[in-house]
Amino acid sequence: MTTNVRSYAAHSPTSPLGLFRFDRRSPRDNDVVIEVLYCGVCHSDVHNVRNDWGNANYPMVPGHEIIGRVVDVGAQVTRFKAGDRVGVGCMVDSCRHCAACGKGWEQYCESGATYTYNGEDRIDGTRTQGGYSETIVVTQDFVLKVPDGLDLAGAAPLLCAGITTYSPLRHWKVGAGSKVAVVGLGGLGHMGLKLAKAMGAEVTLFTRSPGKEADARRLGADQVVLSTDEAQMAEVAGRFDLIIDTVPYVHDVNPYMPTLAIGGTLVLVGYLGPLDPMLNSAPLVMNRKAVAGSLIGGIAETQEMLDFCGQHGITSDIEVINIQDINEAYERLLKSDVKYRFVIDMASLKDAA
Repeated sequence: MTTNVRSYAAHSPTSPLGLFRFDRRSPRDNDVVIEVLYCGVCHSDVHNVRNDWGNANYPMVPGHEIIGRVVDVGAQVTRFKAGDRVGVGCMVDSCRHCAACGKGWEQYCESGATYTYNGEDRIDGTRTQGGYSETIVVTQDFVLKVPDGLDLAGAAPLLCAGITTYSPLRHWKVGAGSKVAVVGLGGLGHMGLKLAKAMGAEVTLFTRSPGKEADARRLGADQVVLSTDEAQMAEVAGRFDLIIDTVPYVHDVNPYMPTLAIGGTLVLVGYLGPLDPMLNSAPLVMNRKAVAGSLIGGIAETQEMLDFCGQHGITSDIEVINIQDINEAYERLLKSDVKYRFVIDMASLKDAA
């Protein structure tokens, strides 16, 4: 039977989020029913709610950085039991049989991953609704185990911001001796600094803001380079094996190319769209440099990331808010007025009028 739950939802691109009741689908034999304890607020929540990507369906309950507690499991569930601390990220299903899924890259599923919200259930066609809600129902194969030592609120952004930066670090084999730079110090960037440092890399932050040095060093940066200062940029020419570019809007990536080592890669994780100004291919061809992209991570890799964070005591730097403050949080997020991720304490939903 379905369960009627409270949530916060958007009903149009311009209306504020507000209290909304809807029916969660009935749990199946392989499903896990999760009480949502905390939910991170991601930049893509704002993009989706405001239909910036043109595919929004309303009413929409956002939220894909979900930390919760298992309250019930289906008859065939073997990996989880009531009371377990669990997480749910950006995906709740995939086709599971294409080449990408076979490699554990469900995020690149050839028929499209089923997203945690603003998606469609592969079995019954119902709309998926996200973590700004009391509970969520997810197949056990897309539920993640949260290590015991991690602060639950601080762990929530690991399910998107964490894996988004962890996946390229792993794919390009970052380890001791690697030289890594991160462009931008926000929700993604601060996780990139922490994770790269924990992997043993020499870590540099590229920023346009002179005031970020102390915070960047606290988060793991060995060096901070002002990207608008030509002299500072020249000093790091040819240095980096990998640059993780977290900037979420169109920007010029050409100035970063000279700072890559021969064979180095700049990977875009924050911006989706055409580059402007155009990318100059000459430095790429002449020095086997690359510009690449990366999207979150597969389920196995996300679990690996959570376990890594458990071993190293890594969580996100957060500001905990009540669900009633979500519309103000969206406005602040657009102004980069948060260090470095909002997380909703979903207990506040019980007080929602």
